[in-house]
Amino acid sequence: MSTTAPAPLTLPLQPGPARFFVLLAVFICASCGMVYELALVALGSYLLGDTIVQASIVLAVMVFAMGIGSLATKRLTRFAAVAFALIEAALGIIGGLSVILLYLAFAFADVYTVAMVGLAFLIGALIGAEIPLLMELVQRIRAQRASSAVADLFAADYVGGLVGGLAFPFVLLPLFGLTKGALAVGITNTVVGILIVLWLFRAEVARRTRVLLAGLLVLIVGGLTVVWVFTDDIEVTTRQRLYRDPIVVSERTDYQEIVVTESLRTGDTRLYLNGDLQFASVDEYRYHESLVHPLMNGPRGNVLVLGGGDGLAVREILKYPDVETVTLVDLDPRVVDLARTSPHFTASNENSLDDPRVTTVAADAFTWLRETEHPAYDAVIADLPDPDDVATSKLYSVEFYGLIRQVMAPGARLVVQAGSPYFAPEAYWGIGQAVTEAGLATTPYHVDVPSFGDWGYFLAAAPGDAGSSGTPAGTDGGTGPIVALAPDAPTDLRFVTPEVLSASTTFPPDRDRASVRNVEASTLLHPKVLDQERGAWVGY
Repeated sequence: MSTTAPAPLTLPLQPGPARFFVLLAVFICASCGMVYELALVALGSYLLGDTIVQASIVLAVMVFAMGIGSLATKRLTRFAAVAFALIEAALGIIGGLSVILLYLAFAFADVYTVAMVGLAFLIGALIGAEIPLLMELVQRIRAQRASSAVADLFAADYVGGLVGGLAFPFVLLPLFGLTKGALAVGITNTVVGILIVLWLFRAEVARRTRVLLAGLLVLIVGGLTVVWVFTDDIEVTTRQRLYRDPIVVSERTDYQEIVVTESLRTGDTRLYLNGDLQFASVDEYRYHESLVHPLMNGPRGNVLVLGGGDGLAVREILKYPDVETVTLVDLDPRVVDLARTSPHFTASNENSLDDPRVTTVAADAFTWLRETEHPAYDAVIADLPDPDDVATSKLYSVEFYGLIRQVMAPGARLVVQAGSPYFAPEAYWGIGQAVTEAGLATTPYHVDVPSFGDWGYFLAAAPGDAGSSGTPAGTDGGTGPIVALAPDAPTDLRFVTPEVLSASTTFPPDRDRASVRNVEASTLLHPKVLDQERGAWVGY
């Protein structure tokens, strides 16, 4: 292989400044490429809730495609400048529109995964095609040998990737959001890629080609700008497609997407977090009465609620006049704000969060339990989102329940919402196993909530404290606390009765614990509940 340097280019600048501007273009284009990758991962986690799987697919496909793109440009080095401009134009279009295109595919065509893989491949191939073309241009600026050009090129490329990776969460998302952030990067990518050729390498490009490239630049930037202007309308129309009823609240916070819908026919109000239903006003009382009132058949002076930012569980807790304090810990302060101020919430929660006995804390429940000094709580409610992604899976781990046990007073009890024993039996019984391995005796029970289906809970206490109010121990191997109403339970409950709770501890043979072959507890290092959730709800 020859080691002679290629002939230098005819440039409008001295080689030193020219080389600087080329490497600056490399830096910016690398930053744009990193943003495209992260945008695809972020959108997948928003829509499907599985960050690890989405990141693995996107990164694996893109790295593979980069190799394909690099090989495909071997014959284009003769026309390196024009080819580079066209590749950056294509990247600007595809990368800039990638988020909108995937959102549309998810909402209208149900081909999200296919579209994601296709876009990841195209973007990866185009990014890979940049490398040999840029290497050719960098070498020819000073007639450099290959080793020197490679060092310069990859240094600029790697630093650009670092800056793009940091700019995505700290600049682009806060300022523009995911959709407009991708469009802004697409415009930047196109402008830099074409202008560097029209200015620095114009001697290498025929006049007619320069005119065509300038026209292409105007066309792409103008088109992406038009899409930017109508982005909000596109998002509203697409988002509405995902929900049955009209959307009355739609917000993207630092933590999640909040959507509230309201039926024009029935008035049913529904809260969705990242697309997952949290409550439906027509039957939420079934869920929350079943969650709270069995727990309150025991000590209840100081109550801790983990999750439950909608204030509905707190509403049920406050029906007991001897409750002294309620501490509610929810990750997203915006949910709590809506629960306090929005009539779509207050109509159901009866302004429970404004009660002077209630204190709200905006924090991650796991971190808050681990790092904050706590009093001893008499009753703890874990009313947390389903464990369908990495962030929430830790809230169903043995370690998490161990942290809860540390803040429980002698005789205290815990209730955990654990999903559906019918639709997700492995996840349900696995959650119960995690509570047990944390050193608590459990009693499983389940009720029918029409909006969710068959829904299950675990009532738990330290083994020596399993009984309550002089009642016998529960039904889970004779060790867990009894699932029953307290003698002074409210008389105006709409769903829970002694008979309903007595029946709730009975499971049919096809959904009891013995019917599930592998009941495994989830831990931080082995989040089994993620796999259990992925295998659930199939065919429903």
